[in-house]
Amino acid sequence: MAASSSRVPISMLLQDKSANAEDDEEPKKKSREDWRKAKELEEARKAGTAPAAVDEEGKDINPHIPQYISSAPWYYNTAGPTLKHQRPQEDRKKEFSGVDEWYKRGVDTSRVVTKFRKGACENCGAVTHKKKDCMERPRKIGARYNGAKIAHDEFVQPKINSDYDGKRDRWAGYDPANHREIVEEYQKIEQAKRELRAQKLKENPDLANEDDVEDDEDKYVDEVDMPGTKVDSKQRITVRNLRIREDTAKYLRNLDPNSAYYDPKTRSMRDNPNPQLNPEETDFAGENFVRYSGDIQKHAQAQLFAWEAHGKGVDVHVLAEPTKLELLQKEYEKKKDQFKDESKNTVLEKYGGEEHLQAPPKALLLAQTEHYVEYSRFGKIIKGEDKPIIRSRYEEDVLMNNHTTVWGSFWKDGEWGYKCCESNIKNSYCVGENGKATTGAIKLLDPVPEAGPSRTVAAERSAKQQRKAAAVKEESSDSSSGSSSDSSSDSSSGSSSSSSDSSSSDSSSSESGSEEDKKSRQSKKKVRKEKRKQKLNEKKLEDKEKIKDKLQLALLAEERQQRRAEELLRMDERKRPYNSMFEVRAPTEEEMEAYQMKRRRDEDPMAKFSRE
Repeated sequence: MAASSSRVPISMLLQDKSANAEDDEEPKKKSREDWRKAKELEEARKAGTAPAAVDEEGKDINPHIPQYISSAPWYYNTAGPTLKHQRPQEDRKKEFSGVDEWYKRGVDTSRVVTKFRKGACENCGAVTHKKKDCMERPRKIGARYNGAKIAHDEFVQPKINSDYDGKRDRWAGYDPANHREIVEEYQKIEQAKRELRAQKLKENPDLANEDDVEDDEDKYVDEVDMPGTKVDSKQRITVRNLRIREDTAKYLRNLDPNSAYYDPKTRSMRDNPNPQLNPEETDFAGENFVRYSGDIQKHAQAQLFAWEAHGKGVDVHVLAEPTKLELLQKEYEKKKDQFKDESKNTVLEKYGGEEHLQAPPKALLLAQTEHYVEYSRFGKIIKGEDKPIIRSRYEEDVLMNNHTTVWGSFWKDGEWGYKCCESNIKNSYCVGENGKATTGAIKLLDPVPEAGPSRTVAAERSAKQQRKAAAVKEESSDSSSGSSSDSSSDSSSGSSSSSSDSSSSDSSSSESGSEEDKKSRQSKKKVRKEKRKQKLNEKKLEDKEKIKDKLQLALLAEERQQRRAEELLRMDERKRPYNSMFEVRAPTEEEMEAYQMKRRRDEDPMAKFSRE
């Protein structure tokens, strides 16, 4: 705040005649006591216990204004506290045009000129513009030469200097007298309405009470003025956007940024902020949950029907006449269904195809229902009822030939059968546990054990090929041994025939020797066959072991590949890796067999049991 005693400028000292006597005197300095009093006065003014300082115009100076603002420069010649230096200066003030000053339109018809004036337009004779700016049609003989039909002068336009607000004034230059035309138009409309209403009352006096009720409703609706309320008197709709301040704000239900979105402009949270909780246990489950629960949908349909009826000329209101609206809606739905049935029957009669409309329900077609069932961790039903088993059109659970299970309930070694007796023959007679024992004993008697739980295609092919090769070798060996024996027999017979003439004793000895040779040959053949069989069996076992090892490796690789595929499917598709150097080759027989064994067969009714 400015001090009470300010420095006297040099210009005032020079102008003052009494300054000569004070030249020798030094200006007095404030003592410590004066500074202390000034400080106390300033604190008292800030506290409000002392009156504020007053400037030369009689205005109070705010004591909280800082000193660098309240202190005036020395060249302002101030003799006391003032804020004149902070206000707009009079020498810098600009004069702007008034509100009433604006450009006048048209021409000035207050006086008529009959003689051409010097400097006027040579074409029309007006003084306010020249010939090049004339907007009239060029005359054959201008007003300068004949002095006829001299046009009126335009208004002299003022130089309007508008301020910032004046340049942006939407109503600048508007004539309030033009509003009288609008008022008169509305008055004529109201007068026509009164005359039309009076004519209707003369024709039907019972409408007087209804008109009064409508007038009262419109009057009360127009007078409604509440914050956050939008009222349309024509449609009679009231939209409120208020919130009770004692309630918890919607955005405080869940502070997780990934929860339901809150729109601050409309103050709406449509989704459930706590989806992990039961909607019936929470206080707020989202506006969509409340919007589509209870009879709100019926009310919305009734409101929509009322609007459509009002647009088509039926006078009905949801709140004023709910019973009438409900009866109209029922009648409308009934007639609508009748019209649909009639149109449907006409189309069916004309084109046919009624048998295609007799389809089973959607629950059977898609196997999907809205039936809610809640199970415990042990598989027991907690809430709801168990889902009924959907039956097909084929016969189910039909038991025959003493069987207690159906065909296809048992699967082993790549063959289906009955689970009660483990028989793989369809339509066989069930013998119970005895059948299981006999099938087990028959399998124990097999000479060659199988390579695994199921015979592979590759193993069967290799075994067949080995059998064919062994048979070819046996035939070749038998033919060679037979030819040698024949030749020896022929030679022996020739010698015997030649020597038969000599003596009979020699022939008898040769016959006994030939019989011994035959026995020895047969015994050698048997030994050879046994050795071949042993070698073939050994080769078969070795081949099956090799195939078994390859198949196990292929099964392990297939399992790893399936696990990898499941992991990739669980991952986000944007984070999945990719490999452009994947080896492309034809799969081996073991890999194909492993894929067939590990492939999921969803169409198989026993797939769940085999997986478990």
